[in-house]
Amino acid sequence: MDYIDQNYVDTVNTSTLLDNAISDMLGKLDPHSAYIPKENLQDIQERMQGKFVGIGIQFRIINDSITVIEPIKGGPSIKAGIKAGDRILIADQDTLSGRKLNANDIPRFLKGISGTDVNLKVYRKTNDSLFNLIVTRGDVNIKSVDLSYMINNHIGYIKLDRFARNTYREFKSALTKLTSLGMNDLVLDLRGNGGGFIDIANDIVNEFLEDDTLIVFTKNNKGQIEEYFATKDGAFEKGKLYVLIDESSASASEIVAGALQDNDKGTIIGRRSFGKGLVQVEMELGDGSAVRLTTARYYTPTGRSIQKPYTRNGDVNYGRDYQKRILNGELLYKDSIQINDSLRYKTPKGKYVYGGGGIIPDIFVGIDTTQYLNTFLFNSITNFSFDYVDKNRKALNTLWTLDLFLTDFDKDNSILESYLELLPMATQTYYRNNKIAIKAKIETYVKATIAREIFGDEGFYRSIQKDDAMLQKVLELDAKKE
Repeated sequence: MDYIDQNYVDTVNTSTLLDNAISDMLGKLDPHSAYIPKENLQDIQERMQGKFVGIGIQFRIINDSITVIEPIKGGPSIKAGIKAGDRILIADQDTLSGRKLNANDIPRFLKGISGTDVNLKVYRKTNDSLFNLIVTRGDVNIKSVDLSYMINNHIGYIKLDRFARNTYREFKSALTKLTSLGMNDLVLDLRGNGGGFIDIANDIVNEFLEDDTLIVFTKNNKGQIEEYFATKDGAFEKGKLYVLIDESSASASEIVAGALQDNDKGTIIGRRSFGKGLVQVEMELGDGSAVRLTTARYYTPTGRSIQKPYTRNGDVNYGRDYQKRILNGELLYKDSIQINDSLRYKTPKGKYVYGGGGIIPDIFVGIDTTQYLNTFLFNSITNFSFDYVDKNRKALNTLWTLDLFLTDFDKDNSILESYLELLPMATQTYYRNNKIAIKAKIETYVKATIAREIFGDEGFYRSIQKDDAMLQKVLELDAKKE
């Protein structure tokens, strides 16, 4: 690098050359060893530590204005009096509206050093007021337990977004809360959970398994094995457990699902998980960047590796696995899952499980082909729901509780119709008359996104529960149990 810097005929950015060289080198190892440039490292570390320093708002850019969707509980903004629907126009001397900023630009105006102040000019639509507010930056929790609630009078539900440093603490709190509400059985939702810290995954599994039960083991390039066991009485060793996984459940999620499946604890429901069985260690390089290097493989208690196949030197097909699963029908039909009989293992109770690429669920639930709205519809529903709540926020907050909302809101479909009327006439006709399933999905998402604006994530997820095939499968199994 010094030789290039001093002697190359043209001016070059040697930092960029170095970044590219390191990335190229790691790309020849495995798909999960990676170089993290310094401009990305802080955001990644904040997500994994489960906190950042800022004012603590969920926001969206609407009509070129920073609009507060929800102040984060326990954060500085909620203590300062910021409310959902507020528009932040100026932060210190920086005008934020009318500048065509994108969402990634905003944190640099609001984040900062803990204890420092940011002076905001805020417009509140509910009473048509413009006022100044000083918010003192502080620690803001990035929640990893998306939500927890009772599905019925005895089944609790916990959704984990990732396995960060704060995840076990949040999980334990949710478990305690649901137990106090009469929970006997639990649904642990790991769909879309890309993983995180292995020790946090082990702590959570520990709550379900008896003392001295093997959870997972790792093996490095010297053949050294490190085993992890349940170490204490868990808080949920006796209850019925259902674990939901899909093609995006990876790494630590697969450690949890694999440990429970191999120890005959609970029922794994869903689709084959991602298939990441490699352990990474992060090493900072001194200039604000870092290298995440694969140092071991992990194995489930029966001894199976769930790492799906890959080749070195940048395996382009590895990143196309989802498309491959679509084409071979695996997301729709259990029989399309390719199983390698040479990687068959037996659990203590005699159940056969398979290695070689992800966790295969005990009970398969195919993907709902109507569950994903196209981008145009999804964005238009989100915008419609925000506008509706923004215009009626005071009345909605006064009139509705979540339980009442779920049973009685928009019974005559008048709000759904007002959304459809905003669509082009040809699109209206298409969805009203020809696509019954998709129209029903639109109806569900209109109601769910309005619920999210009023009640947060719990409102959204409880609104779509009746259309959730995996949760419906849980209720079906529960009915048979009784």
